[in-house]
Amino acid sequence: MKKYIALLVTALYLSSCQSSLELVNPNVTTESTFWKTDQDFLSALAATYKIFRHIDNGNWGVRGVELTNGRGDDFFIRNDVKDLYQLSTFTNTPTTGTPSGAYAGAYTGIFRSNQIIENAATAPIPQDSKKQFIAEAKFIRGVHYFNLAINFGAVPVITKVPQDRSEYNVKQSPETAVWEQVVKDFQDAKADLPVSYPAAFVGRATKGAAIGYLGKAYVYMKKWSEAEAELKPLLSAPYAYTLLSDYGQNFLKEYDNNSESLFEIQNQNVGGVQPWAGENANESQGVTTAQEFAPAEVQGWFEVSPTDKIFNEFQKEKTTTGDFDPRMYASIVWDYPGATFYQKPFSSFKLIFGYKSLIKKYQNYLDANEGIFISEINEKVLRFADVLLLYAEALTMQGKTADAYAPLNRIRNRAKLANLATGYSQTQLMTEIRHQRMIEFFREGQRFYDLKRWGLLKQEITNSDKVGREFFNEALHSYFPIPQNEMNTNTAIEQNPNWK
Repeated sequence: MKKYIALLVTALYLSSCQSSLELVNPNVTTESTFWKTDQDFLSALAATYKIFRHIDNGNWGVRGVELTNGRGDDFFIRNDVKDLYQLSTFTNTPTTGTPSGAYAGAYTGIFRSNQIIENAATAPIPQDSKKQFIAEAKFIRGVHYFNLAINFGAVPVITKVPQDRSEYNVKQSPETAVWEQVVKDFQDAKADLPVSYPAAFVGRATKGAAIGYLGKAYVYMKKWSEAEAELKPLLSAPYAYTLLSDYGQNFLKEYDNNSESLFEIQNQNVGGVQPWAGENANESQGVTTAQEFAPAEVQGWFEVSPTDKIFNEFQKEKTTTGDFDPRMYASIVWDYPGATFYQKPFSSFKLIFGYKSLIKKYQNYLDANEGIFISEINEKVLRFADVLLLYAEALTMQGKTADAYAPLNRIRNRAKLANLATGYSQTQLMTEIRHQRMIEFFREGQRFYDLKRWGLLKQEITNSDKVGREFFNEALHSYFPIPQNEMNTNTAIEQNPNWK
């Protein structure tokens, strides 16, 4: 997939109009010459996957990472970029650009997925290829609708390529209907996706990724028994997922696509040299996230900081040997004896935000600096650790507290923590699961959405040292508003109720 992701396609924006008097240029791809071979569909899928890491519009490009993390009680974005500061401090409006980019990126991915689904059905390719490509496109579409549901709630559900302008304006579907589409896409995808791929295609969506995402969707929908049924099979054969013994290896490029990963975004320093170039030959296939998050002392743009709330949360429990949780060492860096960062002592860095630590996770901190602006570290979208904690939560919420210990203790033991004491109530277990999710997934875009589904946004953001917490309004900020540019162009859509 590291090679596969570099395949691009320009044939996704083809004209279907060509009169019988026009000559066909053999050097130009047209709709009549594309969608004919497996390679055509592989190229189209590469162009569809890459939306996930688009610098402005992708959920796992730099702006997407800032969007999904920026509103959490564990994360702060400074005022260098107005739109990012607005979303982090809950002063955003319908014209704030970053949510608008996420919205546009999701529908770009959905459009490309729909093209693949429709064209594969009639393409002169083997039946097995048809099923595979359609399943893969449905997985991608399901991920985009998942992201739309958690960020915007009620949105248009579009499953066909528009044929004329009369189909451009689409009304919102209720959020429940969006979740139904998410479930359907992942159910369809898991039926026809393979368990694994040859090495050349590692990184493409698998059956395990679809099952894991389906189980996660059920957790968000509070369908606990369905979540349990989906997630449990991932703990045994034919699936070979396991936790890496060293938590921090998950976030180093040398360990991309490891046994803990169900799905990740493929980043590579290939293609052009411009991460900001847009979709053309100048665009790099890496991301700028690490460079933007790094301190100024190592050629970073110091855009973000952990809060002291997460700094303190990491220290709530020591390991069995009395040390800090290894996830703390892997996720942040602070002033402890011998602390180094980018080959420099921690004392070399100025903590300009007033917080006690700097972000280490996903940074190229073993290098001397982030000066090339392009990071190759893959963004881990769905890890086995998430499967285990979601499974433990599904069990706990059904009152199966005794069964929840095994997956929960796997997370604790990897972090060198003792087994959890027996006899915990449902409430006590959920408290532990919430704590583990907070420190396990720092900087992985989960915290805000976990708090929302637990009904704890107001409580935890208020009870934090996050800049802008005083502006948080639960009724307003649980979802982003529909972007104003969408309101201007789609006459059938309505603004989210609390943003009217």
